[in-house]
Amino acid sequence: MKALIKILLFALFALNASILFSQGAPPPPPSGHGGDTNQPAGNGAPIGSGVGILLVLGAAYGGKKVWDYRKTLEE
Repeated sequence: MKALIKILLFALFALNASILFSQGAPPPPPSGHGGDTNQPAGNGAPIGSGVGILLVLGAAYGGKKVWDYRKTLEE
């Protein structure tokens, strides 16, 4: 019985994947960007500060993990 349930769940997920990926083509870009000239799409949002924040948070998380690990070794 468990094997039948596993097979049915696998078939359900396999069939859902094909249905979920069958979306239509993306809409055309707005007329102001690249319509008659070769302008890049988007407003040039800065990503440098976001990357810096992620690096700092990752370093803090890693430091916390090391701190906790060394604390458990001392006990």
